[in-house]
Amino acid sequence: MIITRLETFHVRPRWLFLKIHTDVGICGWGEPVLEGRALTVETAVHELGRMLIGQDPTRIEHLWQRCYRGGFYRGGAIMTSALSGIEQALWDILGKSLGVPVHQLLGGRVRDKIRLYGWLDIAGTGDYVSQVAKSVESRDFTAYKFVPVSACEPIETARFMDEVVETVARLREALGKDIDIALDFHGRCSPALAKQLCRALEPMHPMFIEEPVLPTNPHAMKDIKSTTTIPIAAGERLFTRWEFSELLHSQSVSIIQPDLSHVGGIFEARKIAALAEIYDIPIAPHCPLGPIALAACLQLDACTPNFLCQEHLTLGEGILKEPIPVKGGYALISDQPGLGIEVDEDKLRDYRFDGLWETPQFFRKDGSVTEW
Repeated sequence: MIITRLETFHVRPRWLFLKIHTDVGICGWGEPVLEGRALTVETAVHELGRMLIGQDPTRIEHLWQRCYRGGFYRGGAIMTSALSGIEQALWDILGKSLGVPVHQLLGGRVRDKIRLYGWLDIAGTGDYVSQVAKSVESRDFTAYKFVPVSACEPIETARFMDEVVETVARLREALGKDIDIALDFHGRCSPALAKQLCRALEPMHPMFIEEPVLPTNPHAMKDIKSTTTIPIAAGERLFTRWEFSELLHSQSVSIIQPDLSHVGGIFEARKIAALAEIYDIPIAPHCPLGPIALAACLQLDACTPNFLCQEHLTLGEGILKEPIPVKGGYALISDQPGLGIEVDEDKLRDYRFDGLWETPQFFRKDGSVTEW
């Protein structure tokens, strides 16, 4: 079996899908995307694809090493995202060729179901807390995440602090104590502001605070972690085990969040999870992407002992022939081969677009740029 062709699809709202073809008719799917840079990643996929044509797709580690180390420059958001989608598709091919799910190839499942958490949008106006509470009642997830801070100054006003705390407190009251709430600061806060907010939010018992500061500042992350009882999470903007090493060895976080469409793929995330396991740090894979990325995450989650909870935005409705099944807030583990999903290419045509998607821009009161 050899690789014959790489085919890419831009899929609304902002996804990039990859289909790797082989000479025996087995095809694998991956999701190599970087938000707002899908066109650039697509070019990188096809550049890497030139060294994959004619190769045996089952030699996944060998091909990964060729793509990652074969050029003088390594890593980075673009190249590693391209490599991630390629790697996912190779595992899909291997699993299909052997008739087994990917998690079986990585040691077999260690759990019977996978806990999911959903996203809450509280960026609207009016009584959005009540609206969110009604939305949650119509679903059965046991955990949700939302962003409680918008563009903010390095040091904020008392009113800003009160509004953030009041929003989280009202949401906690509306949802009760049986549903976990995770907060994503999106790296928007300065270390000083993050410290203030973490302390003020402790009474609401968040499941974790994600990126209280940028993950490229692990010393600040560790300092914040030492001053709060709230678990600190990070990792979506880090690539490969080398960038995770300092965060883990310094124990600067309580939870790691590698994104399987950015970090280097399924096996790279498994290596990172094994390193985190040494320090009793759980893994909660980041996945605000499409159903192929989620399917890759679920394969990892099934076989990873130190798994915590899985982010998701979609279960593949309208794109997969059978959406990912969920019961009681948990995804059911598929025994279907490969990634365990089938893309409906006929329906996929309705979602295709030109790949242009602009990253939102955030500005402070003085007009200076701040974090998305």
